Amino acid sequence: MRYSIRLSYDGSAFCGWQIQNNARTVQGELEKALSTLLGEAISVTGAGRTDSEVNAINYIAHFETTDAISMESGKLCYKLNAMLAHEISIHEISEVSDEFHARFDARSREYHYFIHFRKDPFCERFSYRMRYPLDIDAMNKGAALLLGKHDFSCFEKVGGNNATSICTITEAFWSPYIPAHASMMGFPVNDGEYIVFRIKADRFLRNMVRAIVGSLIEIGRGKKDPSWISELIASGSRSDAGQSVPGKALFFTGAEYSNAER
Repeated sequence: MRYSIRLSYDGSAFCGWQIQNNARTVQGELEKALSTLLGEAISVTGAGRTDSEVNAINYIAHFETTDAISMESGKLCYKLNAMLAHEISIHEISEVSDEFHARFDARSREYHYFIHFRKDPFCERFSYRMRYPLDIDAMNKGAALLLGKHDFSCFEKVGGNNATSICTITEAFWSPYIPAHASMMGFPVNDGEYIVFRIKADRFLRNMVRAIVGSLIEIGRGKKDPSWISELIASGSRSDAGQSVPGKALFFTGAEYSNAER
């Protein structure tokens, strides 16, 4: 029997999603807990690989069991959450068709990257503080050049081992936002002190979003023209692009599936 899992995790405690030798990972923690709870070796497949310290909300994974799980879904989630570290939260476990695949059936994936420009003790853990101004309009002009189907090897970490570096980006833009602690509890905020980058694509390469954000920051600081993005895509050289930004401010925010698949 095959089951899907919807979960969220704080990536600060893990060396990414994918299981590794001698490293704590989300996949490794989940497989260990499920295997103990269900009494058999369980292998979990996720919607995509996230790097070290990268977070996820409503992440989708799947696993198989030799027999149907007799335990009610809510009780199963409760027991699993009790076994897992506080950085991982299981929201839902449901039976799916044997053909469903959390990775290959995902039609798109979306990431958000958060930046703040002022000292804020409530953002430091999950946002990247900028100590210089950024031209958001210029960054959005550069982001618009990412849209479409391209070879994005210029933003791929060396040694990514992907069969292809071609991806189709359907959304990429920066916008201001007001964090919850400001809107709900009155933490002082001025216009433009918090911004978020949203990007959606059919697939992402290793380190791709962090490299894109780092490159757009170069544009925002006035070091590069927005047209530089097109030049980077054409060059295919990772060494020419901007530096990768810290993973702590990056969130995997969901994967889209058809109703039939989920």
